[in-house]
Amino acid sequence: MAVDEGPEALRLQRDNRSYYFCSGDCLRSFADPEEARRRVGRRLLLAWPLSIAVVVLTWRPPFREAALVAGVLAAVVQCYAGSGFYEGAYDAVRRRVGNMDLLIATGTTAAFGYSVAVLALPGRLPGPTYFDASALIVTVILTGTYLEQRTRRHAGSALRALGEMLPSTVTVLDEVGEHRVRRDQVSVGAVVRVSARERFPVDGLVRDGVSSADESLLTGEADPVRKGPGELVIAGSRNLDGPLSVEVRRTGADTFVAHVGGLLQDAELSRVPLQRQADRLAAWFAPFTLTLAAGAALLWFVALHGDVTVGVLVFVTVAVTACPCAFGLATPAALLVGTGRAAEEGILFRGGDSIEQAAEVDTVLADKTGTLTTPEPSVASVAAVAPSTEAEVFRLAAALEVGVDHPLARAVRREASVRGISPLPLERPRLEPGRGVSASAGGHRVELVRGVEPELGPPAGDPLGGWRRAAEERGESWALLLRDGVPIGGVSFRATLAVGAAEAVAELRGEGLRVAMVTGDNERSARAVARRLGIDEVHAGVSPDGKVDLLRRLRSEGRRVAFVGDGVNDAPVLAVANVGIAVGTGAEVAREAGQVLLVRNDLEGVPRALRLARRTVGRVRRNLYWAIGYNAVLLPIAAGALVPALGLSVYRYLPVLGAVAMGLSSTTVLLNSLSLRWDGGLRTGTRAGASSSPG
Repeated sequence: MAVDEGPEALRLQRDNRSYYFCSGDCLRSFADPEEARRRVGRRLLLAWPLSIAVVVLTWRPPFREAALVAGVLAAVVQCYAGSGFYEGAYDAVRRRVGNMDLLIATGTTAAFGYSVAVLALPGRLPGPTYFDASALIVTVILTGTYLEQRTRRHAGSALRALGEMLPSTVTVLDEVGEHRVRRDQVSVGAVVRVSARERFPVDGLVRDGVSSADESLLTGEADPVRKGPGELVIAGSRNLDGPLSVEVRRTGADTFVAHVGGLLQDAELSRVPLQRQADRLAAWFAPFTLTLAAGAALLWFVALHGDVTVGVLVFVTVAVTACPCAFGLATPAALLVGTGRAAEEGILFRGGDSIEQAAEVDTVLADKTGTLTTPEPSVASVAAVAPSTEAEVFRLAAALEVGVDHPLARAVRREASVRGISPLPLERPRLEPGRGVSASAGGHRVELVRGVEPELGPPAGDPLGGWRRAAEERGESWALLLRDGVPIGGVSFRATLAVGAAEAVAELRGEGLRVAMVTGDNERSARAVARRLGIDEVHAGVSPDGKVDLLRRLRSEGRRVAFVGDGVNDAPVLAVANVGIAVGTGAEVAREAGQVLLVRNDLEGVPRALRLARRTVGRVRRNLYWAIGYNAVLLPIAAGALVPALGLSVYRYLPVLGAVAMGLSSTTVLLNSLSLRWDGGLRTGTRAGASSSPG
């Protein structure tokens, strides 16, 4: 196969800066993103128990000074755990934009500051205190920030997995003999020896020896590839049969596997996080709320002839009522419930962005080998040339494959076990690298050759030629059984469909999604599998670069694309897709690159994941609608619009009104989010039905 030239040098870290997003659109950069995530985690470890304690002390005070202790604990949460929100609010003011951080900082500070004033000026200001509200808002929203940060670290993990796949030391051959050196000490032009079952550490050309290589992890092709003198081997693929001497052509950053890593790194670094709906609302809601609070306070101050206390009270009440508890909970509450429900279904979403992206998917691309099919082939048919019988042919084939570590050999042994066939005893079995296996049986030489055209004279003819051509038309590979050089039978092999693959394709198409197969395998084999699955659109012989190009072309056409894959060759396209769905039994680098991971070996998790994402995002939108509705109705009331008409005392009822407003909006949001746990439509349903309702 042709290998695209890699970059001059693969920089696993393009720079030492990584980014995470606060709850709003406040951008932060750190030299070590993992340390940033741990920093937020440490704040949460302190914030959660302190917030719970504040709630208990506020609602069930066990002693006289409970309010004072609650204030001290809330101060720690406000000033330590919530410090990032103040930084985000400062940036919002400096850039003259509104964001969630500005709302959180303003609302929680108003609630906390007023509560401190209530304690400091007993009898001057009416209760209650709002220490519980300020602490819980900071803690819950900080939890969402932490979960979002965790999604930013997978590019580094994926690249580490890619590097760890290669052997750390290499056997070098020179005029002195053989000696082991570190992989990074091998230079272009050197000759290395790679034993059977070892991975190739470099890209190079075979100089001596014949074997076969398993390149499925990198290219997607299931069948082993014969390797002889002058043929290319790829770093990361596995040598199957016998030792090979390889002349080094590319090392380190120039290898094919490093080039795949570069594509993955580019895709990860170019990913733009989806701006959350709550942030877009906050961009105008924050300045509107602050303007309303200041205006209402000023009006009451003038109306009551300079009563500063009432003016401050109105400002605090509006800020507390508008304190974005519902806005802050709208996204994380639904996402936490949605991801929990997904985990029960064997689906892991890597953060809220992946759920939001999955909800918009209209096109699903899937790799073939290891995804729609299992890595291991199965026996499709057995042919026999008279007077031999199929049973005799298969029994000899099973005997020859005993102890051979080869995908086709394992398929024969599995089929023999299913058929209850006991292998015949053979003499002098021998592995023929790059060809097959041979032995002696009853005074005859028997061979099982894999994919090698027999050299037959005119008298013998080619009795299995038609059978082989028919197998190839069906996309099957084959092996011939020879006795003394004459064909007596053959075994064909086909890809085994993955568990739930056909059902998943039918379900996705039934929901109106476009489904296509994209594979590095050959056209004939890919078409054969696609027919069995009911897939009409097939892109075969596609390299890792080609998969990325295809996906980007679809995205430029306005398609929202999910890619389902499992191998190293799939990692870049998993990363650049709107949603990368990785099969849990696949390569580590693919699992790290995907935004959605199917833990169970069942592809029916793909339509289930997309359906759950749509329902979860529907809950988020409904939560935001409720939050907007509550604020639209209650903010004017919090500002005192009904006080003159009803004759209520602002001193007594405005703070209570703020607490009720927050409680009602938050309760509605939480109940709507929790309803996702009992949604019975996630396992079955149609796209139309799932999208007809926001929840």
